[in-house]
Amino acid sequence: MSARPNLVASIGRIVRFTRVMYKPHYLLYGVLWVLALEGTAALVSQPDTTWTPTGATATRIAIVAVVLLYLRMVDEQKDLEYDRVHNPDRPLVTGAVSAVELRSAMGVIAFVSIVGSLALSVTSAVMIAAVLVYGLLLWGVERLSETVRTNILLNLVVTYPVQLIVTGYVVLSAVDTGEVGSSRRVAVIAIVFAGAFLQFEFARKTSRINRRGELLYSNALGTSGSVAVSLLLALVAVVCEIAIVRPWDHSEPAALIGWIPLALLLIPAAGAWKFHRSDEPDYPAVPAVLFILALYITLLVQALVLT
Repeated sequence: MSARPNLVASIGRIVRFTRVMYKPHYLLYGVLWVLALEGTAALVSQPDTTWTPTGATATRIAIVAVVLLYLRMVDEQKDLEYDRVHNPDRPLVTGAVSAVELRSAMGVIAFVSIVGSLALSVTSAVMIAAVLVYGLLLWGVERLSETVRTNILLNLVVTYPVQLIVTGYVVLSAVDTGEVGSSRRVAVIAIVFAGAFLQFEFARKTSRINRRGELLYSNALGTSGSVAVSLLLALVAVVCEIAIVRPWDHSEPAALIGWIPLALLLIPAAGAWKFHRSDEPDYPAVPAVLFILALYITLLVQALVLT
């Protein structure tokens, strides 16, 4: 008779973990990621066909949302020793949730996401399974290799491909279900989304202070170097986006929407200027977040207007 209360208590702890570690803006990011990615891929691959989100799009959004939670759970466990020192308030560190409970939840998420993807296509299921497996492989690699665990640049090279696989999942799944056409130009979209995310990744791990033991890009590249890389990545994302969307091929006033990403570069530039003018130790992450959200919303509007 005690099993049911224990299960309810475990579910409650997982829900509380999700509230703490999976903030609403993470969910918003996941939703906009899928919509902007699918819409841009449709715009690039079949510009003469109007793109509209479908039931398959909604399924992909739901699957990506729960898979991002799965990856958050993986991170919580693989970073446990680091968090005990640098983030002692994390749920797994404090005992607010157990590793067994996280792994059980991961198993449920894996089952639901694979089955849900299989309803879209076999390729969709294979790609989402690859995301799940890669997350586990990262966990294993970091446990086995101290170099990967402590060298932030090498760690980025090893860990970032999981995001590329998610991007591949969305695009290939959308090709299978008919929202996106097959085109080599679609591959460039991965650079757009990689640049947008990585400019945030560098921004959030940049500081004036070299904190020994903390994984900061500024520790490896210097403060100025880390800031420069973040800004360069934003520029790469925008230039590649304009190159594939080609706003000059559209008539006014719709073409103006195609040039909006150029103006969005003012957001990370303002963040860099604010950091330069202030005495704050840490680089401001808010402008980097706003850049991603504004860019994704712009891409979504472009997909709806320019097709």
